[in-house]
Amino acid sequence: MSLIPATILTGFLGAGKTTLLNRILQEPHGHRIAVIENEFGQESIDGALLMQGGAEQIVEMNNGCICCTVRGDLVEALSSLADKRERGELNFDRIVIETTGLADPGPIAQTFFVDEQVARHYMIDAIVTVVDAVHAMQQLDEHEPARSQVAFADRLLLSKTDLVAPDALQALKARMVRINPRALVATADFGRVPVEEVLDLRGFHLNDKLEINPGFLAEQGHHDHAHGHACGCGCGHAHSGHSHQARHADDIAAFMFASERAFDSGLLEEFLSAMLQVYGAHMLRYKGVLHISGADNRIVFQGVHQLLGSDVGAPWAKSETRASKMVFIGKNLPKEIFIRGLEQCLV
Repeated sequence: MSLIPATILTGFLGAGKTTLLNRILQEPHGHRIAVIENEFGQESIDGALLMQGGAEQIVEMNNGCICCTVRGDLVEALSSLADKRERGELNFDRIVIETTGLADPGPIAQTFFVDEQVARHYMIDAIVTVVDAVHAMQQLDEHEPARSQVAFADRLLLSKTDLVAPDALQALKARMVRINPRALVATADFGRVPVEEVLDLRGFHLNDKLEINPGFLAEQGHHDHAHGHACGCGCGHAHSGHSHQARHADDIAAFMFASERAFDSGLLEEFLSAMLQVYGAHMLRYKGVLHISGADNRIVFQGVHQLLGSDVGAPWAKSETRASKMVFIGKNLPKEIFIRGLEQCLV
């Protein structure tokens, strides 16, 4: 049986996560979604109670979705739903986990790597973060979970944009790009967003067709160096003239490494292992495509904190320029140390 795709829906308090989720649960989209939700409003549940007891309540919606109100451990909830699905007691083809507003998505994402039972049944499709356009600037200033939620996102959904002036909205978007340049941004006012903007994004779990857009930093005003090794000034460090609120976001930022020279696999493994030991707790998300010396296929990799995984991707085409592209998002990561170290791993 194929792995069940999981979407982690996050966002700070009041951003509009539940509004978005309720809208998805009520629309006739044809998906059978199991939702793990720890503060689900009873007024939004429409259907017959299937099971109630202990730390779990399961409610079936009239459009085929299922809601699981969880008060206990996430691993237990995921395992319980998977077991019921295998026994034919519940029928769903994907899962959405709505986090609390103050949650850091990192430990939730790690669950899918470290727990054998969860990894046997589920894969992360994407982390989707709802951002309150009215209050986001202040929240990013004052709350580290808000910055982590933006940094971890594969898709950012802006809510309440109708209440924000265009210049303020543009400033917010620019700030989110500094924190996380790889996440696509869409609008979700009043929860109105196409379901394809939330589900089946394949933003987190890499496959053999993964390709990071080599120009995504250049499109935002950054420029690669002539030798092609590193990105431009995407690190988010405070510069003179930046506002007080912009400096608060500097602890979480992103940078990219790119090169057409091949990596020595042994040197690269040794370097990344050392970086994970020293900085792993601050490496929120990192992934990319690797050009390894002597390999006919690209290698795709991704990681969360100290957990790093890789797989063999599609073969390089004869007409294709072989190149490595790596994106790192983290808290106070020493960009220059990473760049210099990666350069020393090239053949």
